[in-house]
Amino acid sequence: MTQKKKITDKTLVLTAIIGSLLIMAMVIANTLWVSKQSSDATNEAVSAVSSFYLEAMADRRAKIITNLINNNFDEMEKAVDYIDHEKIDSQEELRDTIGRIKSLLGLSRFALVDNDNIVYTRYTTYTGRTRHAFLSEEVIKSRTISTVSLYGSSKQLCLAIPTPDLSIMGKPFKACFVQLDIKDIVDLLAFDDQGRTHFALYSKNGGNLSGTELGPIISDHNLFDAIKGIVSEDVLKENHENFENKAEGSMTFASGEAEETLCYVPIQGTGWEMAVLIRGNVIQDQIRDISAKNLAASRNQVIFTLVSVLLLAAVLLVQSRIISKDKLEVEKETSRTFHNMANTDSLTGVRNKHAYSENEIAINQKIQSGELEKLAVVVGDINGLKYVNDTQGHAAGDQLIKDACSLICEYFTHGAVFRVGGDEFVIILQGKGYDIMSEVINKLNRKVEENIKDNAVVISIGYSVLNQEDQQLSDVFERADRMMYERKKELKSMGAPTSRQ
Repeated sequence: MTQKKKITDKTLVLTAIIGSLLIMAMVIANTLWVSKQSSDATNEAVSAVSSFYLEAMADRRAKIITNLINNNFDEMEKAVDYIDHEKIDSQEELRDTIGRIKSLLGLSRFALVDNDNIVYTRYTTYTGRTRHAFLSEEVIKSRTISTVSLYGSSKQLCLAIPTPDLSIMGKPFKACFVQLDIKDIVDLLAFDDQGRTHFALYSKNGGNLSGTELGPIISDHNLFDAIKGIVSEDVLKENHENFENKAEGSMTFASGEAEETLCYVPIQGTGWEMAVLIRGNVIQDQIRDISAKNLAASRNQVIFTLVSVLLLAAVLLVQSRIISKDKLEVEKETSRTFHNMANTDSLTGVRNKHAYSENEIAINQKIQSGELEKLAVVVGDINGLKYVNDTQGHAAGDQLIKDACSLICEYFTHGAVFRVGGDEFVIILQGKGYDIMSEVINKLNRKVEENIKDNAVVISIGYSVLNQEDQQLSDVFERADRMMYERKKELKSMGAPTSRQ
């Protein structure tokens, strides 16, 4: 019995040793095979991931510009409708009206054109046929978008709409237009990506419109001149045709020892292309680095028992989740920071017109779905800002704006305050802010009337509440805006400052 037991123990030991060796051999073989498969799959997926990432970035920026264009067209139509209902008998009244429109709607370089191609702006008139290509047509039939060059290298986007039914001072007017500085559009698109990606706007012939650099090779030069000789003639021709045909596309080319990938998408109606480039194969390097780390970890696992391998895999999994969670939190925080910067007025620190537009969209959805019952809009306008700017300088005007904002925020502690124009503020009230609105407005109006005597900041306030007939926030805003102008007249009769003092 003893001998049999010894043989059995030996057999078990040999079995355990052989089994362990077989398991280790299987682990090694499986590890090497899986690592090779993973490496091959990574290499195949890298290009697709890079292109997808860049296409998404280019498409997002293109949509931002398209939305900006559409918003300006909508604002121009509102402006024409507003002018059509005004009784304008002189050029001075027309200029004042244009100035109010620019302030209310935030339109940049807004102008009107009569049938003699005379352009009327806030400050001057001039013959526009030679300056603006769209005026070469006797009748403007639809919305037009064109790119114009001003002051040497400065470029602007010109948006125009026909005004066939508009008549001012007895003259028929054929169109109105705005001009958007491309530098302002670039500022809207820019964000900190730590030098890993670059973007630029191009004309159909590859000319750089934005003045931004697209990586070290292309820089701010003509795109096709820069890549000529770097890519093949077929690739150059294909992408040139894409630009001509307003199509999207991509290309990859060598940059030193690395590769750079460029994607572009057309911007509807402009004839522009939005191009985005990732420098130094950042995505490829990151994915391959992860793959290399996994391969090294797999090779180290063969010196452990199967249990050690499983434990090590568990530790790596936990660490990977922690790292992913930390990266996700950093990305969320960065996203929130950019969003706050884009929605904050730099002068006053309150929310800006962009933030108001975002809130307006959300509120309109709730109004149309019947979710909102209590909502009020308060419109505030600073009295005499233009007079202060003209007589004391813009520094004094900026201080007046900040003082006015402080006064508004002091009283409307339960409301969302937005600066939507040079001298205009909007406050959205819900909940407690809605309930105490009348009390707050009465207190603020008394304070404003005292300020007239003390030669302090004066704000004209108008307000309105959401009715069942209202379809969108602008319906409430327009009533509040009209009340604000009536209040401005009332304060003027009490001695409040005006634009001319």
